[in-house]
Amino acid sequence: MNDDVYRYNEARWEALVARDALFTRPMLDLDVAKARAYLGLNRLGIPGDLLGRKVLCLAGGGGQQSAAFALLGAEVTVLDISSSQLSRDRVAAEHYGVEIRTVQGDMRDLSVLHGSAFDLVWHPYSLTFVPDSRVVFREVAKVIGAGGHYYLMCANPSFSGLTHHAWNGEGYVLRQPYVDEAVVSYPDQDWVYEQSAHGQPIREPVEYRQTLGRIVNSLIGEGFTLTFLSEKQSKVDASPGAEAPAPGGWEHFTSVAPPWLEFVWRY
Repeated sequence: MNDDVYRYNEARWEALVARDALFTRPMLDLDVAKARAYLGLNRLGIPGDLLGRKVLCLAGGGGQQSAAFALLGAEVTVLDISSSQLSRDRVAAEHYGVEIRTVQGDMRDLSVLHGSAFDLVWHPYSLTFVPDSRVVFREVAKVIGAGGHYYLMCANPSFSGLTHHAWNGEGYVLRQPYVDEAVVSYPDQDWVYEQSAHGQPIREPVEYRQTLGRIVNSLIGEGFTLTFLSEKQSKVDASPGAEAPAPGGWEHFTSVAPPWLEFVWRY
């Protein structure tokens, strides 16, 4: 696809790579033990024996997950919208002396991979960058093998577009309707990239709300069974004497409004 959504996302991620944003930095200090810990497959209930297994990192360029899977012996393919992100995967592959196949494309059109029968499709945060998640799920069903696992991390739809900037002195105010494909946008967090760097400002992410009902029912309809669900939030130090996070900050916000969901589905 080459519509306005594609062009906006491609341009934004090319700009993020140019700024060396957090999710564009290849992991070049991994070993097998670190790769296992980073992926956390045991926590997710995904088999950890990846030797010879076919893994697709879907919209997951940047040389992070792909490198970890390759070090564990998987046969890794990465599909991403950004050619610069994919170049980071190739940097990681060369660094570790492993093979990683890179494919530039849109998660809404996996026709180049149809029939691949991947054992694992690993889909980090990106689902909300397209208006209709159902299109993506139909494509995933065409590339995953019977019994394969689909790991999906996405925005918690209850809080999509909400950040710590919404603090009003008493709480974080929800103002946007809870409907599928509602457009949300917000400033990048300070930790995403160096905000004071020289150069043109990077356009804010444009995301589309995917309600929980659409996500769950669509995947069930495609033949997936849910095996794991986690509401992810930043870790807060709860030890005795630890200072509580200040209201209006990122740590406090995520402690009351978990911004991400993790799913594992079995096909």
